[in-house]
Amino acid sequence: MTEFVQSPVTTTNIYLVAAHPDWRDSRVNKQLFAAAQQTPGIDAHDLYTSYPDYAIDVPAEQARLARAQLLVLMHPIQWYSMPALQKLWLDEVLTFGWAYGQGGNALQGKDLWLVATTGGPESSYHPNSYNRYHFEAFLPPYEQTAALCGMRFLPPLILHGAHTASNETVATHVATFTQRLTSYPSWAASAAIQNVSVPATDRPVHQPD
Repeated sequence: MTEFVQSPVTTTNIYLVAAHPDWRDSRVNKQLFAAAQQTPGIDAHDLYTSYPDYAIDVPAEQARLARAQLLVLMHPIQWYSMPALQKLWLDEVLTFGWAYGQGGNALQGKDLWLVATTGGPESSYHPNSYNRYHFEAFLPPYEQTAALCGMRFLPPLILHGAHTASNETVATHVATFTQRLTSYPSWAASAAIQNVSVPATDRPVHQPD
């Protein structure tokens, strides 16, 4: 089993949450996470190592989020979505009254960036191929999570066909990822992106059932 040493909690403005159920089978995410750990000022956190029992320390996670301006969700796409522990992290950490709902403004004005890999090639995400939809069709849950919390959803960084990509392609992808981390928030592609917040009058006023 691959073991990662967690990055120390710092005054960084980037909190990277990595969720990979089996690092031994990871070809790309493992390299991305290692690169993040080696980048100064990044709070890089491996969920599956920290919470093998799925018992998430919500106050600690919210404190790390509160310190950050950019939240990075890094994981492989599994069943057209995120790994189970990543979803549980969202369910438990982005709480009513803190991240959304009445008085839930803790993440207002922050940024959300998805860094993900797929097993299938990019060509498989097409109406005429076996995944039946363009990859963008699977992004609305991420985009709307950001909107509900008053965050900007930055252009995702996706590597398709992670199992079969050439070593050169993977190296270029890791280099791009590192460059984005070190240059945040000065991304030309994000300059025109506006927050798409849910109006206060339409936000929940009670804890959902």
